[in-house]
Amino acid sequence: MSFTLDEVGFLSTHADEIVNATAELSFKPTTVLADATALRGIFGEHGRAVAELARARQSARGKVPDSWLVDVDSAQQATPARVADLRAQRLLDHLGQDALIHDVTCSVGTEGASISAAGMAYLGSDLDRVRLAMARHNLGNRAWLAQADALEPISSGAQAIVADPARRAGGRRIVHPDQLLPPLPDLLKAWAGKELAVKCAPGLDFSEWDGLVSLVSVDGGVKEACLYTPGLSEGASREAAMITGEKIDRITDAGPDDVTAAAPGTWIIDPDGAVVRAGLVRHYAHREGLWMLDERIAYLTGDRIPQGRSGFRFIEQVPLKKLRPALHAHGAGSLEILVRGVDIDPDALRKKLRLAGDRPMAVVCTRIGRQGVALICSAREFSE
Repeated sequence: MSFTLDEVGFLSTHADEIVNATAELSFKPTTVLADATALRGIFGEHGRAVAELARARQSARGKVPDSWLVDVDSAQQATPARVADLRAQRLLDHLGQDALIHDVTCSVGTEGASISAAGMAYLGSDLDRVRLAMARHNLGNRAWLAQADALEPISSGAQAIVADPARRAGGRRIVHPDQLLPPLPDLLKAWAGKELAVKCAPGLDFSEWDGLVSLVSVDGGVKEACLYTPGLSEGASREAAMITGEKIDRITDAGPDDVTAAAPGTWIIDPDGAVVRAGLVRHYAHREGLWMLDERIAYLTGDRIPQGRSGFRFIEQVPLKKLRPALHAHGAGSLEILVRGVDIDPDALRKKLRLAGDRPMAVVCTRIGRQGVALICSAREFSE
């Protein structure tokens, strides 16, 4: 449940009291009722809003500053700061510090913080007055904010438009850009002649997009896809951007992708999800000196682990039906299971294996050619 404007005002003016009152509360399923009751005792009619804010801040930790106003829905939708910073840097590189960036679905202001920090002018707009009030608190009184529909241009001087359309409708994930809210074609029509950066869910069908599709991961987890118009794309059509700590590793489809499929090498490599979602597995393999196990399956192999990544030292390959005795022979106990290309439930497989050893291991269940196979490996290792 979101806030009312009155609740946003209360939360803004009682920030220190709220931090002190919620510091020791966990809002775990076993304590959430007691925690909410305690806050009602302190804050009266505003106790519900304080409880909502505390829960939202927990879920948004690492995405936005702890002092920000967020509700549960906006916390779930918020772009992680490191991802927003990456986008702001792209806009700065292409448009320069004199650019005005208009965020037409600004919500609580995540993009605004990054764009302003990069030195560009920022305008945020949203239809939701409550979200705008939260953005005002988060971005400060000097932020330029307005209530407006994302499809009604109010900023003729903006050089680029940032949009984050709704990705669910009727409780279901949207799978095509035409079904976004607002739809991608409507955004393009409304802002014709402007450069656009449209945030989307990673699983959408981007095959018809005439520009760059950038898939971004943070510490191995895919966070978003962003569609950039050609003027922001450096000539590439697909990109994987992998953020790990302070490092950013990029790969695009502008590079070579000529790799072969062959028998397993020393290591089995599961590429970063951004590489897989962007369709750049072959490009990544070429760059890192790896090869494929099967040309249609996104597992790689080679004689080294790429720098800053992880892999599994290959031990032996067995048919799936012979996996259990093979693992028992190796003394497997704890087991990391990776699956791609075969219909296997890792949890069900783990129960079926009934391992009793003490050796941590891993198994990659996949398909090579027409055969389902299990690649038995040592536990995951990391490369510096």
